[in-house]
Amino acid sequence: MFDIEEELKKLPGKPGVYLMHDAKDAIIYVGKAISLKNRVRQYFQPSRNVSPKIEKMISQIDHFEYIITDSEVEALVLESNLIKEHRPKYNTMLKDDKSYPFIKATVGEDFPRLVFSRQEKRDKSKYFGPYTSAGSAKDTLELLRKIYHIRSCRRVLPRDTGKERPCLNYHIGQCDAPCQGYISSGDYKEHFREALKILEGDYTGVLQYLQEKMAAASAAMQFEEAAQYRDLMESVRKASVHQKITSFDGLDRDIIALAKDQSEAVVQVFFIREGRMIGRDHFHLGGVDGSTRQEILQAFLKQFYAGTPFIPKELMLEYEIEDAEVIARWLSERRGDKVRILVPKKGQKERLVELAHKNALMVLEQDAQKIRRAEERTIGAMQEICSWIGITGVHRVESYDISNISGFQSVGSMVVFEDGSPRKSDYRKFRIKTVQGPDDYASMREVLTRRFEHGLEEEKKLAEQGFDEENGSFTRYPDLIMMDGGKGQVHIAEEVLRKLHLTIPVCGMVKDDRHRTRGIYFQGEELPIDINSEGFHLMTRIQDEVHRFAIEYHRSLRSKVQVKSILDDIPGIGGKRRRALMKKFGSIEAVRSADIEELSQTETMNLGAARKVYDFFHPADGETGGQEAQIKGEQNGRDI
Repeated sequence: MFDIEEELKKLPGKPGVYLMHDAKDAIIYVGKAISLKNRVRQYFQPSRNVSPKIEKMISQIDHFEYIITDSEVEALVLESNLIKEHRPKYNTMLKDDKSYPFIKATVGEDFPRLVFSRQEKRDKSKYFGPYTSAGSAKDTLELLRKIYHIRSCRRVLPRDTGKERPCLNYHIGQCDAPCQGYISSGDYKEHFREALKILEGDYTGVLQYLQEKMAAASAAMQFEEAAQYRDLMESVRKASVHQKITSFDGLDRDIIALAKDQSEAVVQVFFIREGRMIGRDHFHLGGVDGSTRQEILQAFLKQFYAGTPFIPKELMLEYEIEDAEVIARWLSERRGDKVRILVPKKGQKERLVELAHKNALMVLEQDAQKIRRAEERTIGAMQEICSWIGITGVHRVESYDISNISGFQSVGSMVVFEDGSPRKSDYRKFRIKTVQGPDDYASMREVLTRRFEHGLEEEKKLAEQGFDEENGSFTRYPDLIMMDGGKGQVHIAEEVLRKLHLTIPVCGMVKDDRHRTRGIYFQGEELPIDINSEGFHLMTRIQDEVHRFAIEYHRSLRSKVQVKSILDDIPGIGGKRRRALMKKFGSIEAVRSADIEELSQTETMNLGAARKVYDFFHPADGETGGQEAQIKGEQNGRDI
């Protein structure tokens, strides 16, 4: 038994990280402290003054643990790593896990390359970036290879010279094949140095070079080649436009500001490298309810710069933060040079921060509108459906469908929607094991029985092992079952649930003669619905999704047994007769509909064979029928 009062007395007055756990042993909060003894005890003092979010977190603390570190900087690094690993419920969390690419120049090689890289390593290479998108980095690489014929292969030169044939890039005129010795190391490196000038932001030389090439090609009446140089010039101009001067001292700096509402925050970052603004990006943070802007900004810095390989010389922030000094020391250690954190109060720097704030506010407002629209289509639509049938508290919905062709390869599907959105990781598919022929009701009874029996068995095993029910894949029962059909399908589901002593509401999505949803069936009554409402649209999405999932699974099984025909299961009907039947009738359904006389008139068929085929599709009353191709179920992954 964890005694909080006793454990508080044991806390050391040293720097470290503390982890708060709830009764289920889940980590709900991670924090750092200069003095663990002073910081952790504050949470449990009657006179504490904390935000409502932290107050709620404290009410859920069952026990805590802590890790001692040698310094506050070490505690900060450990805190960031633990937050990223455990994603605690009450920490402000950076939702975006973005990484920024670099262009790596392998300047130490005899025939250096330009390579796309996600990491900046301490090696002999030179790195340019980070770029704000992989696309912009790759476009730049492609441009430089076209202009300067920089090799892209991994061959070790000159060691591997002549060992293999030149690659495709040589044949399309984008490489001078140093792998064959067609260009000297000196000439190649001269081209490479010109390419580096573009990466450093000097476009004057390349534009003049391409202009001369275009003029020469045009004078020689080589107009296609001239057009290629013209297009390259346009690409260079576009690249140069993206690198507008926005600073004045040539420093690498990030300009950071945020906008916040009750539950969301957006941080906008302007990336300035060597005095040029190379791009911008925004980041969403959740769990900000009750947190100040300073706390949110501080949480962002810790999480973002723990994951990005490039640390700028300077961070310009919108607000002062409590841990500015320790974060600056941490970033300085990562950069290998002093990093400054400042909050500009006037002049151009202050205007840049204000511009970043306006951009963050714009993104937040746009996203808020998107979120509202999405909630109307999901959570709001689910609440509307619940209002029609008079229930509340529906979070998870399951829907089922059966797919087969004349009873062959019957399968069942289960789709899950949570808060009106599909949860595809919980989808399941079933091969029908016990039902012979196209009996959708019996097939549905089997699927539902297997689904909930599996859940009950899993629940029992988890209880015996001391695990929570939520650890199981089938133990999460729905708050509502939505059957694709009316009275018959609903009664099948209710019958299965009664047999298993489960209480889950079941409704049916009823369709008209044209296969269009017309109403909802619940507790013995068909209720009208508004066909222009979001609830109606959600119902049709659920129906479409459960159909799609069932049909795709059925199609995948059919593709595995393309040579299989239901006619294979008729005794006395061999390959020639099967082919003759399909040639004459064209489909299994047409064979099923034919009478004995029509069947007997088929090539290779006699009256006895015709009767076998007819009896197979038309079993006498009380017989099980001839469609006895039992499809063995296999339990493999999500195939149940």
